[in-house]
Amino acid sequence: MTSERQLRRRCRQLLTDLDIQPPLDVAELCRRVGIQRGKPIRLRAHPIPVPGPFGAWISAASADYIFYQQETSKPHQDHIILHELGHMLAGHDSGEPDNTLLAELYPDSSTESLRTEYPDLAPDAVRRALRRTSYDTVQEYEAETVATIILEWASVLDRVWTPAARSNTAHRIETALSDRLGWL
Repeated sequence: MTSERQLRRRCRQLLTDLDIQPPLDVAELCRRVGIQRGKPIRLRAHPIPVPGPFGAWISAASADYIFYQQETSKPHQDHIILHELGHMLAGHDSGEPDNTLLAELYPDSSTESLRTEYPDLAPDAVRRALRRTSYDTVQEYEAETVATIILEWASVLDRVWTPAARSNTAHRIETALSDRLGWL
């Protein structure tokens, strides 16, 4: 298990390396992480059946897919996406995809149309991804911690950041909360 302190350091370093600036744009963060990982991260809003998970990450050869609950608020969607991104950043394995569970996510689609839309998804990954429905495992705890750390960072810096005319005070606060002092 990675300690929370190590996760905070890793997140802080990631945000620094990717030059992520407030306000937080989750799609842009995913785009930059995808570049760093060498394959795009494709975000897919979907009305995921309830009860069940709010999101799933599936890694394929040509892309990472993050499926997230369409039927919820934008802040919750961002949190779901960051949680799934947390699995990537914590070095977890997404498993291999499964046509059966893709069919559960997309009940009105045929297996053939799903294979056309997601040709690089191999059997069994969706099943494993969708099994992650609680925070009682180490991996779920780590992914949730990463999401929370990034949202904490965004919440604090979004309040002090003024991109058009950054005041000296805002700059000093940002510097105090930046990587050098390790507030994350």
